[in-house]
Amino acid sequence: MITREDVKKMADLARIELDASEGAALAGDLERILDYIEKLKEVNTKGVEGAATTALVNEFRLDAARSFENSAALLDAAPHTEHGLVSVKKIIEK
Repeated sequence: MITREDVKKMADLARIELDASEGAALAGDLERILDYIEKLKEVNTKGVEGAATTALVNEFRLDAARSFENSAALLDAAPHTEHGLVSVKKIIEK
């Protein structure tokens, strides 16, 4: 069962604010979603190929730094830069 405390924790982790009524409504919505997922698990899918099945496989490449010909224009457009990089405010407090 999804509780209001569960919703509050998820909201804190997602950095969103919910008032009490939104938290209660969201707890009910999440509970209905989980109930529906459990119902879907009862469906016999033996022999049914997944709709999202693809022939793609994991492909890896080297993570190498590359120069970008227009980096000066991008840095000029940034509100704050430091040592040739875009500087942003810290957003994670916990």
